[in-house]
Amino acid sequence: MQITGHSSGRPPSLSSRLVRALIMKIYHWKGWKLEGVLPETKKFVIAGAPHTSNWDFVFFTGATAETGIRPNFMGKHTLFKWPLKRFMEDMGGIAVDRRSRANYVDQIAAEFARRDELALVIATEGTRSSDGTWKSGFYHIAQAAGVPFVPTWVCNATKRLGFGPAMWPSGNYAEDLARIAAFMRSKLPDEPRFKVMEAQAMRLLKGESE
Repeated sequence: MQITGHSSGRPPSLSSRLVRALIMKIYHWKGWKLEGVLPETKKFVIAGAPHTSNWDFVFFTGATAETGIRPNFMGKHTLFKWPLKRFMEDMGGIAVDRRSRANYVDQIAAEFARRDELALVIATEGTRSSDGTWKSGFYHIAQAAGVPFVPTWVCNATKRLGFGPAMWPSGNYAEDLARIAAFMRSKLPDEPRFKVMEAQAMRLLKGESE
């Protein structure tokens, strides 16, 4: 399966091809190892954590490329203007307009409906400065789009990145987050951010608000 970074059908720009080639060289040079497989379905959300390094995009791009997929990501609509528009789209960017009446979840769900294939990567903690608490955006997008999400973990210390089983949103975010936390901690039990995530899931299960 080949998921392209845009849906226009045109060949990717030279700049995007050069950047992707550089990313793959760095990925292989660093000696990263990939564990698990992505689902056969053509549409899904990759829920990645922990997001602790600016290099995460490089390693996620390299890992998904090994599986034959070019991942997509969300970006502010202001980045999708000349002269960056074509490059951003070819790299997998999807413009999100925060000024629109439709919130970003609805905008991305509409993009899933419009495309035949789409693999959307989301840093579930939002930013590198997060304490490890997960944002629920990835979940609401998967739910609104009617697609599964794939919990994906990364370990910079051991240079490993792994894909978990595809999970369908049940509608109970607390229970689903607890399932994800159990999987993530089974892979990296000592990761501090996954301990925070597990505690977050337990609070939600007890009915405590975030």
